[in-house]
Amino acid sequence: QVQLVESGGGLVQPGGSLRLSCAASGNFFTINDMGWYRRAPGKARELVASITKAGSINYADSVKGRFTISRDNAKSTVYLQMNSLKPEDTAVYYCNADVLPTLLSRNEYWGQGTQVTVSS
Repeated sequence: QVQLVESGGGLVQPGGSLRLSCAASGNFFTINDMGWYRRAPGKARELVASITKAGSINYADSVKGRFTISRDNAKSTVYLQMNSLKPEDTAVYYCNADVLPTLLSRNEYWGQGTQVTVSS
């Protein structure tokens, strides 16, 4: 069984920074894409940023220039550095991973979610 454990959310003032982490644990062959999604109250879940195993990155337009996604393949961990935070970034942030538990199987996993609140 694969688990994604997130950490790093919290309350921050506008203009502040937070760093989210998501570590994959359990038995698996490898992890392909990893990413961060968010769901704000009353809104649909949206992709924030994603990163392939090789390091190719994609960002939502709303976070470009402010957020940075990175990963440590040796630690099976993905990070999201969030700078210049705005109230509209307030949401529950979810980690996502495309995991190959074995060479012949593939599953998508989600973290439990971590709340990020940007407010003065």
